[in-house]
Amino acid sequence: MRVVDVSALTDLVRNLALEANFRLPPDVIRALEEAHSREISPGGRRVLADLRENGRVAQEEGLPLCQDCGLAVVFLDVGEEVTFSGKGVEEAVHEGIRQAYRQGYLRKSVVSDPLFDRRNTGDNTPAILHLRWVPGDRIRVTVAPKGMGSENMSALKMLRPVDGEEGVRAFVVETVAAAGPNPCPPVVVGVGIGGNFETAPRAAKRALLRPCGDPHPDPRYAALERKILEEINALGVGPAGYGGSITALAVHVEWLPTHLAGLPTAVNICCHAHRHASGELGGEERGS
Repeated sequence: MRVVDVSALTDLVRNLALEANFRLPPDVIRALEEAHSREISPGGRRVLADLRENGRVAQEEGLPLCQDCGLAVVFLDVGEEVTFSGKGVEEAVHEGIRQAYRQGYLRKSVVSDPLFDRRNTGDNTPAILHLRWVPGDRIRVTVAPKGMGSENMSALKMLRPVDGEEGVRAFVVETVAAAGPNPCPPVVVGVGIGGNFETAPRAAKRALLRPCGDPHPDPRYAALERKILEEINALGVGPAGYGGSITALAVHVEWLPTHLAGLPTAVNICCHAHRHASGELGGEERGS
């Protein structure tokens, strides 16, 4: 049994939130460079070069990659042999986000009430927390700040089994086409298939965490990802919506078991500032 003090969790969440906002992950940098080499539009190539330069300046100067520093989405994969000491886990996560957004002078974008009393909470909390139990004695933490420009373009559709692969493909491509330039392309598209009304979007969100462009391990779903990506890039929206051959950097699909009468499909679009950072905690080993 390993014991993790929640103060260590706060420190890790803070550091990951700062890293995610200031530094593009290597997989995203590679994807942007590959996109630049394949983009046929001169304007599109200029946009992609600017995005790469933006990433370099942000990292070297300690500046946010984007003015929208996002809702803080935090994934906690907690080993079943781990226990926590100290105050609550959820509050420890919120405190890490609070410290990061204050120390990093990151824009605070969370309002306390979505409809009637839209007052800024002043510290970008509460974070959105996804927790799941996994085998092992470690905790894996991923912080993924998510801007609302691309989030607003995301969608869920309760497809029927008869809609099949063609229905899934059409819905994903239609969603990206309707989004146009609004989510700041080139985008990364997370697709969640199966589950139900609540879990398909979570699968789509988690799909975004896969290294950019890594195919699904199931060849059937990998082929589906390729087909959807080809159709999206054939739309011609292009980088920043100026036209071109690269509208999306990658399509990532995750699936879940579902009811025999359903085929829920969720599309979570992420902008070119595909921010995420991960780390692990091991804690102190103690006797059971």
